[in-house]
Amino acid sequence: MADPAPADLSRLHAVVPVRGSGVGKSRLGEALDPEERLALVVGMLVQTLTALAAWPACQAVHVVTADPLLRRLVRNTETGSQPVVDTQSTELNDALLRGRDRVTARGASAILYLPADLPQITTDALEGLLEAADAALAAGSGRPIVVVAPADARIGTNALLVAPPGTIDPLFGEASLEAHMRAAALADASVQLVNDPALGFDLDTTDDLERLDTSRLLEIQALGQAALDALGDPVASAGAA
Repeated sequence: MADPAPADLSRLHAVVPVRGSGVGKSRLGEALDPEERLALVVGMLVQTLTALAAWPACQAVHVVTADPLLRRLVRNTETGSQPVVDTQSTELNDALLRGRDRVTARGASAILYLPADLPQITTDALEGLLEAADAALAAGSGRPIVVVAPADARIGTNALLVAPPGTIDPLFGEASLEAHMRAAALADASVQLVNDPALGFDLDTTDDLERLDTSRLLEIQALGQAALDALGDPVASAGAA
């Protein structure tokens, strides 16, 4: 078997998966009405794309979604992000694999899988991922690298950086942290864990919502509503059920 390609961070692409605007964050339904949920989903997406656009290490951002409204919104932002049409499956990891196929075809040497539900995401947090990737690269002497940002509960995964892109498959879902660590070991990859509150906190349930500062929630929703209003579409501005 041929030796794997050495890890290379010079052409890093990000893949951001987003569920449909009408179903996103349905578990928040007891706390937020459909319009508020839509503004929240869109606001977190715009915030994520803005942070990635301001991160010099990232060459391109690909948003994988089956939702026509979200694809329009991505095109309408000034972040340079590219929407990826994905209507083949609702399974997250299948969609991410198709995103990986896209970035590989475009010459990416590394890939960052980054969900769009991290309300505290910043460019500084992304830079922390890059520093960890550099450390993994140095420790591994060119071996493939895997950088994992665990969720707060240290069961799930909130960010996954892999170089080369095919080193391991995305394995998001229940107990994904253990699954990614096991896959990295099987691939003989150099591994780094990044424990950062900005990456560890994902907003998915009403309990998560209660942990988020109210002013921060309103700021994200305002960002999302402004993006929807900018589409100039009465349906988009009215929200989705």
